[in-house]
This record gives sequence, structure tokens and C-alpha cells, in this order.
Amino acid sequence: MDRMHRKKRSNKLLGGSAALVLATGGLMAATTLGSSAGAAESEQARAAVPAHAVTGYWQNFDNGATVQKLGDVQDGYDIIAVAFADATGTDGQIEFNLDPAVGYASEDDFKADIAAKQEAGKSVVISVGGELGNVTVNDSESAQQFADSTYALMEEYGFDGVDIDLEHGINAQYMGEALKSLSEKAGGDLVLTMAPQTIDMQNTDTEYFKLALDVKDILTVVNMQYYNSGSMAGCDGNVYAQGTVDFLTALACIQLENGLDADQVGIGTPASAKGAGSGYVDPAIVNDALDCLTKGENCGEFKPEKTYPGLRGAMTWSTNWDAANGDGWVNSVAPHVHELP
Repeated sequence: MDRMHRKKRSNKLLGGSAALVLATGGLMAATTLGSSAGAAESEQARAAVPAHAVTGYWQNFDNGATVQKLGDVQDGYDIIAVAFADATGTDGQIEFNLDPAVGYASEDDFKADIAAKQEAGKSVVISVGGELGNVTVNDSESAQQFADSTYALMEEYGFDGVDIDLEHGINAQYMGEALKSLSEKAGGDLVLTMAPQTIDMQNTDTEYFKLALDVKDILTVVNMQYYNSGSMAGCDGNVYAQGTVDFLTALACIQLENGLDADQVGIGTPASAKGAGSGYVDPAIVNDALDCLTKGENCGEFKPEKTYPGLRGAMTWSTNWDAANGDGWVNSVAPHVHELP
């Protein structure tokens, strides 16, 4: 996801059986509340991610989409990914810098909005990466820096977990080490999401796919970016063009048939044609893909050999672009996701 378009295993199922950019790309790239927003939140039980969930990225910058405070994020989103954390000068270490452009008078107000969303049953995670962002985790030292600094942000701001959206290469071994260390610190309520590009999930030999399988026991959902991609192979070996229901279903099938549980798979699409360089689909196509995968209905030429009723749901870049488009994505897709079997 780009900044122009910038874009618990214990919570696996809830009652059931997933700096501004200048050009098009993929998902882009201390004061406390009371005594401590993070400390206060840690004393509360976090809401479980719903069995069928909708993820939306909230932009911590102004790139022409509707500027939102976190409290303005539409109610249909169950997981809100704050985009993005920033790398420091230390490998693996991240920090968060609230952009004045989003209109907060103080960090306390931002933390209060996080707490309010959580009180409403939402999960708020810090997203790492994007089109421009890059965090280097390629040895045990940087892995520990990542775990420690991410956990520090969770404590300071009250984040429920982390989203991995690294688009410039990833080391599965050491990022897996980092995420396992983070899980040990955060406990079973950690919300761990990922947003790989389509090329990153074509087969289990890719670093992203290896990472997802390595941390499967703590992974909440992989919301692959089904856009800015071009044509790609589906699980049947045929090549499908982006922007079609077949592209969504046949590529999701690769993950579903190669080790991820259905509730760890989500479909990521832009909220508007302005939200990505290519690959926008009407929300009705997203709903058709969800029906095809979960019920075997409304498929295109590709129809999976079986259904996946536990499919986690859908994701969009971004809540801001959705707002700029009249909330058309969330108003269509969120009710559909929440009514899945």
C-alpha cells in the first residue's frame, strides 16, 4: 500500500468452527492518558476479533483522501490498522509519530480515541511498512529490537497488536523470531495481521508465506493485497486478471489449500479507484468472492472444489479513501462479511 494511496490465536474464532507518498504503489508505506493509556488498557480484557471481520487501514497523514481522526473511522471496521509506524536508526526498531495533519491537539486525544474504539469492541493495531516504509529484521538482535519496540508502542498507546506490511523484502526466520518474542510479551490476546502483495503468496517457498506458516499459531489474518499486481496464477494453475472475482477467489485458494486456516485468510481491495494504481473492484465483486469461497455461490469461471465457511473476511485500503467515496466499500462489504455463515 502506498502513502499516496497509502494505504489471538486465542481470538481465532469468536464462537465458530482470518509521511505522505507521491505515487501509486501498494499499502504504504511520551505523554500518556491518565497514568498510562497502555497500562490502563492492559488491565482490561481485550475484545476478541469476530469470527468474520473487516479490516481497514487508517491514514496517519493527509494525501488527498478524507482526513479522519481515529474516532471518525466507520463503525463497520472490526480491526483498524494505524498506518504507519516509522523505522528508527536502529535495525528492527520502530516508533510512532502522530502526524499533525490529522488534526489531533495532543497524543492524549489520540490515545483516548484508541481506547474508545476498543471499548466499542474494535481492535487497533500498529502497521509496519507500506510502500515507502521499511524495517530491517535480519538477525536475532534486530528481531529483539522489533519485539521490544513494538511491545513498547502497545504499552504506550494501547495497541492490540501489529500488522506486517513490509513490501521491500522480509526475512521469515528472523521476523518469525521477532513475532514469537512479541507474542510472549503480549500474551494470547495479541492481534497479528499481515498484508502481503500477491507475488508474496504465490507459493509456500516465498518468505512471506513461510513467515505466515511459521507463526500460524499466533496469526489472526493474512489480508493479501489483491491490487497493484497485474495478472497472477491461481491455485488451479490458470492465470487470472486482477479486478475480477476469479482473481480474488483463485488466489485466496492458494493460501487456503497450502496451510493457512480459513479464518486466517481475508480479501484485501482498495476502497475506491483512487486508493490504488490498479485492481479496484466494485464492492459487489468482493461480496461475490466472499460468497464463492464460503458458500460456492456467485463464482466466476473459477469455482473452488470445496467451500471455506470460516473465511475471516475482507480488508480495504483505506478508511480514508472509503470516506472520500461516500463509505461505499464499508457500507456494502461490512454487512456482508458480518452475515457470513
